[in-house]
Amino acid sequence: MSNLAWVPQSCTLPTEERPLRVAEWDALFSERLTSSSRPEPLRLRLDLAGGAGVEERVRDLVARESGCCSFFTFTTTPGEDLIRLDIAVDPAHETVLDAIAARTARMQV
Repeated sequence: MSNLAWVPQSCTLPTEERPLRVAEWDALFSERLTSSSRPEPLRLRLDLAGGAGVEERVRDLVARESGCCSFFTFTTTPGEDLIRLDIAVDPAHETVLDAIAARTARMQV
């Protein structure tokens, strides 16, 4: 993605690293996303196909994202064949969640 205008100013990830992080998330979602839903306006639920190393990959990305974007609250729930990832934000960052929801809607396998 060349246009990262949706990334909020409160993100502390260096600007030059942002496209790489977005690419990591996009790769995960394009490879593993099986469903997405918006159970609440400030929460996005993503179901990811499980497999060897997937839970660790998700947890690593979540940890790094939490380190630079403290407005996210991630909840990872592993299951037998899938990993559920809930992403919540505060009202000031709803547009960021909207952008993630729009991206993931195009990537469901």
